[in-house]
Amino acid sequence: MEVSQTLTLMISFATLIVLILSFNKKK
Repeated sequence: MEVSQTLTLMISFATLIVLILSFNKKK
């Protein structure tokens, strides 16, 4: 697996977590 592909996947996953945390904080 390419490093850039793994980096993109990690960034996307991190962004998703941040969005979920922000949504939970608004509740």
